Amino acid sequence: MLNITNNKIKERVDLMEYTSGKKVFAERNQKYFNRFLIAFGIILVIVLFLPWTQTVAGQGYVTTLTPEQRPQTIQSPIPGRIEKWYINEGDYVEKGDTILHISEIKNEYFDPKLVDRTGDQIRVKESSKESYLQKIQFLGNQIGALNQEKKLKINQAGNKLQQSRLKYRSDSIDLEAAKTNLEIAELQFNRAKTLNDEGLKSLTDLENYRLKLQEAQAKRIAQENKVLAAKNEIINAEIELNRIDAEYGEKVSKAQSDRSTAETSLYQTQADISKLETAYANYDMRRGLYYIRAPQSGYINKAIKGGVGESFKEGEPLVGIMPSNYDIAVETYVDPIDMPLLHVGERTRVQFEGWPAIVFSGWPNSSFGTYGAKIVAMENFISPNGKYRVLLAPDENSHPWPEEIKIGAGATTLALLEDVPIWYELWRQLNGFPPNYYTPQNAQGEKAASK
Repeated sequence: MLNITNNKIKERVDLMEYTSGKKVFAERNQKYFNRFLIAFGIILVIVLFLPWTQTVAGQGYVTTLTPEQRPQTIQSPIPGRIEKWYINEGDYVEKGDTILHISEIKNEYFDPKLVDRTGDQIRVKESSKESYLQKIQFLGNQIGALNQEKKLKINQAGNKLQQSRLKYRSDSIDLEAAKTNLEIAELQFNRAKTLNDEGLKSLTDLENYRLKLQEAQAKRIAQENKVLAAKNEIINAEIELNRIDAEYGEKVSKAQSDRSTAETSLYQTQADISKLETAYANYDMRRGLYYIRAPQSGYINKAIKGGVGESFKEGEPLVGIMPSNYDIAVETYVDPIDMPLLHVGERTRVQFEGWPAIVFSGWPNSSFGTYGAKIVAMENFISPNGKYRVLLAPDENSHPWPEEIKIGAGATTLALLEDVPIWYELWRQLNGFPPNYYTPQNAQGEKAASK
């Protein structure tokens, strides 16, 4: 009954007359109750000084330790159309097993003999390349022959020029002799004329000397003509020498131009061959992509693209595969305020969904149904969910994780921090303070060694 009046019921009614009153207000019961309260208080005080392990809780899911062991989708690097499936969902495949066959959807690759025809084009270009090489060789030989012929012709023209110069010199000497003979004939004629005038020489002798004078004059004129002709021969020889040099220079230049043109065509042919070889390799490799094969051994989870005749783009997922060999791990997420408290190598406890557990976060050794783990990796950039990602691996020194756990199952994690009294933890929780920041012993040792 509530005490809402000053009238005391015990003053009007004797509660000790009732059986329940006798049991409640008996002095013996009060003594036991007081002892219970004292013992409870003592135990409570002792419990407040017991050690309590601070923890950082996180939510995550089961994954694998390395990226190549995680579930993946298989894509095709080229667009195509599904022609035939060789597997069913749930089948186990070995690495390299054929999963499905696809066909082309681009018209530039429809030709089934595209690779063979590209190979034929390469062989034709190779033959053209050999022809250009031979042409370059022949033109080189022709240039050498022209240079040799030019040298001989120049030597021949030089000899002729030398002969003309010698002939000019000889004719010039003969001209000087003719001039001398003419002077002598003139002197003899004049002397004979004088003697004829004096009556000492006959007219016949005078006529003879006149005839000799005329012959000397004729020889002089003829010799002058020879000198002029020899001089013209020298000029003609020099012109011929220049003509030969220009003629063969033109022929050699034309041959060199043809060789340069052939070399340019050769280089272009080599470039075409390189392009065709690249196209041939691409076509041959593309032909090998018509069969989608398993990148590693595992189980087929789901056919993302079903049916036959369905088209898809390059890079579009076709089928999902789960590797058969993997090392299990847990991917958990913690709040940014708790991120500085975690370090690689620290121990944690993990509770898996579907596995009954009795968890004492402050007494991890007394928890039931949790498994030991350690931190192996921590992200330095925040995730889209506003938390930091932490990767946990099984602790070799703890109880092994259950083999029945599947990838993707949920998990709750507890990172173990410092041991503090219970009263301190209650005080921290009531005030909303974060766990104590600390540095593990191994990290302190590494810092000291670096110093």
